[in-house]
Amino acid sequence: MPPSAPTAAMVGREAELATIRELFRRSVDGVPVAALIEGEAGIGKSRLLREFSAEVANRADVHVGWCLDLGASRTPFGPLAGILRSIVASLGADRVREEIGVGVEALGMLLPELNPTERSQTSPDRLRDAIAALIEAAAEHAPQVLVVEDLHWADESTLALLSFLLRTLGHGRVLLILTCRSDDVRRGDAVSRFIAESTRARLLERVVIDRLDSAAVRALVESLTGQPVTDAALDRIHDRAEGVPFFVEELAGCSTGPLPGSLRDLLLARFDRLSDDARRVVQVVSGAERPLTHPLVTRLAGLPEARLDEAIREATLSGILVVVDDDYRFRHALLREAVHDDLLPGERARLHRAYAEALEENCAGSDTADPAALAYHWQLAQDDRRALAAAVAAMADAKSRFAFASAARFGELALELWIQVPDAEAVVSMERLEVLRTLGSVLRNAGDGERALAVAELALDELDPATVDPRMHARLLRDKAYYTMNLGRAGSIPLLQQALDILESSVDDDRLRASVLNQLASRYMISGRLEEAIALAAEAGERAVRAGSDDEASIAANVRGGARAHLGDLDAAHREYALALQLAKGTNAEMRYRVNYSDLLGLLGRYRDAVRVAEEGLAPARAFGVERTTGALMTQNMAVPLLEMGEIDRVEGMLARELAQRTLRISHMYSTMTRVRVLSWRGRHEEAAEIVREWHPAFEETGRVERQIWYDEVMMRVSVAEGRGDLAEALGEVRAMLADSGPVSLHQRRLMLEAAWFIAELRASGVEVEGAVVDVRDAWHAQPAQLRGGRWEGILEAFLSPSVPALRRAVELADDRDVPVTFAVTTRLALARALVGAGERGEASAVLADATREAEHLGHVPLGRAVDEFRAAAGLAAPFGAGSASRPADAESDVDPLTARERQVLELIAEGLSNRQIGDRLFISVKTVSVHVSAVLRKLGVSTRTEAAVRQRKAIFRDTGQAAVIR
Repeated sequence: MPPSAPTAAMVGREAELATIRELFRRSVDGVPVAALIEGEAGIGKSRLLREFSAEVANRADVHVGWCLDLGASRTPFGPLAGILRSIVASLGADRVREEIGVGVEALGMLLPELNPTERSQTSPDRLRDAIAALIEAAAEHAPQVLVVEDLHWADESTLALLSFLLRTLGHGRVLLILTCRSDDVRRGDAVSRFIAESTRARLLERVVIDRLDSAAVRALVESLTGQPVTDAALDRIHDRAEGVPFFVEELAGCSTGPLPGSLRDLLLARFDRLSDDARRVVQVVSGAERPLTHPLVTRLAGLPEARLDEAIREATLSGILVVVDDDYRFRHALLREAVHDDLLPGERARLHRAYAEALEENCAGSDTADPAALAYHWQLAQDDRRALAAAVAAMADAKSRFAFASAARFGELALELWIQVPDAEAVVSMERLEVLRTLGSVLRNAGDGERALAVAELALDELDPATVDPRMHARLLRDKAYYTMNLGRAGSIPLLQQALDILESSVDDDRLRASVLNQLASRYMISGRLEEAIALAAEAGERAVRAGSDDEASIAANVRGGARAHLGDLDAAHREYALALQLAKGTNAEMRYRVNYSDLLGLLGRYRDAVRVAEEGLAPARAFGVERTTGALMTQNMAVPLLEMGEIDRVEGMLARELAQRTLRISHMYSTMTRVRVLSWRGRHEEAAEIVREWHPAFEETGRVERQIWYDEVMMRVSVAEGRGDLAEALGEVRAMLADSGPVSLHQRRLMLEAAWFIAELRASGVEVEGAVVDVRDAWHAQPAQLRGGRWEGILEAFLSPSVPALRRAVELADDRDVPVTFAVTTRLALARALVGAGERGEASAVLADATREAEHLGHVPLGRAVDEFRAAAGLAAPFGAGSASRPADAESDVDPLTARERQVLELIAEGLSNRQIGDRLFISVKTVSVHVSAVLRKLGVSTRTEAAVRQRKAIFRDTGQAAVIR
């Protein structure tokens, strides 16, 4: 690590150093630890780490990466390349290739010297895994201390990768240390969110460095000056420096003379005492955001060799510059900022021009000549043409590395510069409208739907319909419609109709026409105009075939499948979806298939299949950097069926992950419905009600154009009412839904099934429910024939027309995995009521014991309360151990020794997944996975994962005769 303070002994940091030592000790035991060292500028963060690094230098490998001060032009994955390069140098490239195998291809995205890699050869998912694998491999050879300096300058891609590592590294001797200027973190910015979320998840130990007290200031000054300091001088220094060590160091030389008039004067005092040549060298280095090599300083300073050497020696002896690994840098960033700010505008512009020119000349094979740095330096050089070209290049570079947030910033910088460059299109070899389209796309993929829409609107406002390429005009209208839909707002259908009119009159392009038709057909389907959706999607499919576009033909089949399903023609719907999967060649078409088909399967109650289809789509969604957009929809399509299956812990983990990243507004609305259901499930109905009130305006607006959102708000209100025990209100919400004149979709089936239970409970309490029975039964029977019958209908009819035989059958039906798991409780509760009424109190007690066991297992507070209230009202004894009353004495040997979560882990072990992959699949940490794996092996009495997998495969075959697969 570079020295960051004079050679005086560090004072006043014993407690902080002891904390870091303890964290290191814990990491050496094999448990990764992360810490944030935070404090104001000059407080001594780097000095503390220098002391610690010196202590462990013989016991650990220390690797440092810096976030660079490039203003808004921050390099994607800035500090991580330096850390990885250091690890590779320590291990050796050959060993790295041997340790991580094919992961080297992904590492080539950041370390081209290790393995040049094109974007098409890898993905964000593989890059993250490769980085984690490299760190873990290094930790096998020696403890690893990874230091990221100046987190306050980090780009969002770096923050996302750090967040991944914090959650993923589950074993290995790794200590990750981040340093951050607390006074440079703005409320609500990306760094602030990262720190808050990591702290809330207990992924970071925070070590706050405070100012020195008077005694520590005295010790520091006397150590620096080598002589006692008077009380008067100490008071002057302490008052001016306010306990900040760096300022104390600068003021120590003034202990007997006048103090500088301001902190700026203080910072420049050393600089002002330098010779002209030394000041020139220091000014040159101040223009660099990173250490400078000697050849580069030689070129930029323009001094004869002998004078340059003497100037550098003077600057280092003065304590302004330091030499680190044969490179020059400032002793402290505050000194660099002061010297750089003291330059005259012309001096500053010339310096950055020279630096940018040097970077461009050395671009080939140089890890310092990145597009982000060029954009920064050309902008400060006030060369708008070159800054514009660099900004567009940096946008393309960041996009190619899946760093969409960084790409968006460079695109916005390009727009700011565009108006300053008369021939901007010639400079970047791209039309302005195309730049705007690209920027809109990266903003959407970064999760910023509002800005994506604003960019599309700007492009449409600027174009001249009489002269613009009609294809571009249609594409921009399509993009605006898409971004409008992402925000859950009305207006996308007229935009798409306008795009079709333009194509009809001016363009012979079947592929583009198919794309717009598909999007319009999709909007019709979502709004409930199902027959129109099928007709448009049929035309889209025909045009796609003529254009030779399998992907557009796939999307057309996808839309037709969804519309036919909501019309009740399930056989045709499944055929259309099978065709959509068969035709899908590109990622977009396959993602659309997985989003829509998993949603349909969930609505039909095929929960395991829904989870599987969505889960298989999550990996490619992450791989192509769209986990905030398409991936968020896929996650929600997993969360709902998982909740219906009782996997509430897993769902809560998924919701926490969704909150930790920016997603599109429409995706957030979908997850809000699930969040409300989870809170109500947990008995936190007041919090759930507050969320419903907060989101009502948004759901009301979007519900006018997207019928699913309308149904989702009904589900939220029903969940809140059920959570507080007001079943009459919950039933009223369902009846109001059935009376609504809007389009009917599959979403009402689950609500009707829930309403049947409300009816049974209300009838038992003496409430008149015959009108509700008629409403629910008529609506259920009004469904198309293919939606009738089956387990759900058997349960519904048992609630509407209760009898002991019907309810016994309902209990059997409810135990099927593809029936919402809460009905394992509600059917038993209804059966117990009927049994008590029939005088069968012994059997009722046993059934109720099972209901208690199920409710406790699910952690469903309202259902547990309902069971307890009935038991008390009926005067039935509480069970001795949940479920014990209904289990035969000889059945103990059949009890599964594994918990539900351990059973999930075992199933994934049988798939051959690693601990990290299991953690990603279940949304839990690798550390937690390791604990579950150990428990599984112990309980099954096996010693290896392979033996456990064999046991699991035998169990699947015994239960089903074959593995369930979606083709």
